Amino acid sequence: MGDLEIRAAAADDVPAIVAMLADDPLGAQRESPDDLAPYLTALERLSTDPNQHLVVAAREGRVVGTLQLTIIPGLSRRGAIRSIIEGVRIHADERGSGLGTQLIEWAIAESRDQGCQLVQLTSDKTRTDAHRFYERLGFTASHTGFKLPL
Repeated sequence: MGDLEIRAAAADDVPAIVAMLADDPLGAQRESPDDLAPYLTALERLSTDPNQHLVVAAREGRVVGTLQLTIIPGLSRRGAIRSIIEGVRIHADERGSGLGTQLIEWAIAESRDQGCQLVQLTSDKTRTDAHRFYERLGFTASHTGFKLPL
């Protein structure tokens, strides 16, 4: 399937990233692939923050996966640094290929390199396949998450 490159996302990658974000029932309701302006603004904001790592997985120059890794310094757990994995998406053509595992393994390794003691993520309650995937990788469903739309 060709060599895989995991690298920082660039503006040229935004259409492919947004297409993957929109390519499921949940994303289709909240993403707007026809209006890239807010996504490009967000990429600029992310690119200037050293604790934000928006990456793409590219195979033969084609973006086939993405995730965002956020590094969070904190006081709890004796001043532990933690990371949060967000926005994991794999192109439909690549699902089941092991790419998701490679991306998560990259995020875990990068978290270790950044001095993190804990990696966490959330997944919508309806994404049962994703839950099984994360559990296979050693994550445990240890907390209940809450959100408040603003």
